[in-house]
Amino acid sequence: MKEIAVSEVTRAVKAMCISANCNLGEDVRNRIAIAQSCETNPVGRDILGKLLQNADIASSNAMPICQDTGMAVFFVTLGQEVHITGGGLTDAINEGVRQGYAEGFLRKSVVSDPIRRGNTGDNTPAVIHYDVVPGDTLTITFAPKGFGSENMSAVKMCKPSEGMDGIINFVVDTVRRAGPNPCPPIVVGVGLGGTFEKCTQLAKHALTRTLGQPNPDPYYAELEQTLLQKINALDIGPQGFGGQTTALAVHVETYPTHIAGMPCSVNINCHVTRHETVIL
Repeated sequence: MKEIAVSEVTRAVKAMCISANCNLGEDVRNRIAIAQSCETNPVGRDILGKLLQNADIASSNAMPICQDTGMAVFFVTLGQEVHITGGGLTDAINEGVRQGYAEGFLRKSVVSDPIRRGNTGDNTPAVIHYDVVPGDTLTITFAPKGFGSENMSAVKMCKPSEGMDGIINFVVDTVRRAGPNPCPPIVVGVGLGGTFEKCTQLAKHALTRTLGQPNPDPYYAELEQTLLQKINALDIGPQGFGGQTTALAVHVETYPTHIAGMPCSVNINCHVTRHETVIL
């Protein structure tokens, strides 16, 4: 049995909250740089360059890349041989968020009630997804989610008879309706299967993959490329000014589902697509 103190979890989460909000991931940076070299729209190409410049300024000055530092979302994989000591794991993660958003001077965007509002003042509580697996490691992935892109996401309980064409049309139409609102170039997470809530979790988790890493199933890897091509043909372009760089990547994740359904969720992320992982 491996013991991990809650203080260690809190320290790791605090560091991730600050780092992920101030440093553009290399996978994202590389994709934007490639897109800039290929973009034929002069305005779009200039915007992509400015996005990279903004990321450099943020990193060198330890400042947030974007003013919307998001709602803190975590995917936690807990090994069965791990024992958390000194307190609760959820409390330790929320304390890390609390400390990270305070010490990093990150915007606190969480309200305590969806209708009555009221800012919690420390960006907690976080949204935490747990998965218990064999082993003796604790893996924590942090993905702060801004709501300019979150608000453009959608879910549809498709009928099996709609088939692949129905999925493609729904995903592409969701991006078309989003237009410039999610700050393109975007990353599109697609969840297929499971139940109403499972497919949305899949779409969210898809956004934590290394950018452009294909689905291990060639069938769905091909779907990702088809969706990316169709989305980039919409001519929304960087920040909505036109061009062929509407999306940097499309990630699809799937789960078995009921014979009568084919749930599909589209979770859109802005060009920053923040995510960091730590293994304890």
